[in-house]
Amino acid sequence: MTDTTENNLGKPLTGWRLRVYTVIFEADTRAGRLFDQWLIAVILMSILVVVMESVQSAALKQHSFFFWLEWLFTLAFTIEYAARLACVRHPWRYVFSFYGVIDLLALLPTYVALLVPEVQALIDVRVLRLLRVFRVFKLTAYVVEYQSLGHALSASRRKILVFLSAVLMIVLVMGTLMYVVEGPGNGFTNIPTSVYWAITTMTTVGFGDITPKTDFGRLISSAMMLLGWGTLAVPTGIVTAEMTARRMATTPTTRTCHECLTEGHLAQASFCFHCGAQLPNYLSDTNSDRQLVGKERHS
Repeated sequence: MTDTTENNLGKPLTGWRLRVYTVIFEADTRAGRLFDQWLIAVILMSILVVVMESVQSAALKQHSFFFWLEWLFTLAFTIEYAARLACVRHPWRYVFSFYGVIDLLALLPTYVALLVPEVQALIDVRVLRLLRVFRVFKLTAYVVEYQSLGHALSASRRKILVFLSAVLMIVLVMGTLMYVVEGPGNGFTNIPTSVYWAITTMTTVGFGDITPKTDFGRLISSAMMLLGWGTLAVPTGIVTAEMTARRMATTPTTRTCHECLTEGHLAQASFCFHCGAQLPNYLSDTNSDRQLVGKERHS
């Protein structure tokens, strides 16, 4: 199936659907930023209601008030979820996306509790709404740092994996050595327990539930503590160096592809870096607010 045929299967994104899509999915516009800020406030208030409902004294005194607030928030999220499905080109792609599932899980418990009162305990699943804060908190400065960190972690993953494998070899050897030196009589009952001690010691956590009793064991512990200081700095240095090397020359935006819903495209980008679909055009006005002025053209 060609890209043109696949694009024709999606709903045309024009008129009111294009305007709604711009407000909901594009945080680089003024309306998009206001919508995200409003949505963050509603999400946080709904989380506060869920938290307060878990306090028995507050739940008994304000049961009716919390009940109506919860239905008010549920209605608002239902309208938002329906608007997202109405404005995207491929609704089923959004339904089965990560945040589409989170949106649905945030709505279902209230409706299920109404229809099936026996499952009232499921109402706590609404706390999943908190995850939506990370989706809608898409202001430009936050997205730039998030993407920079993501690129750095992705580029340095092999170095980090090599480093972690070296750390695992060290704690395995040192844990086995401590098992031989200290033995079960001093709390090192087996090699896995000794490796657990080595990990807590090397990471400078030191719970103190297992401690060496012999002089040689204390010497090994001291060496591992000193080694832990340098070990903790290695992954930080790897990621920091990669972030410096990959410093972005241009600023990405929260532009979202209409086809695959991937965001983070550059302001001057014409095509999606993930699926290759054509992106709508952006222009900057006198207030430096990027506004969506082009209509999607089918290739």
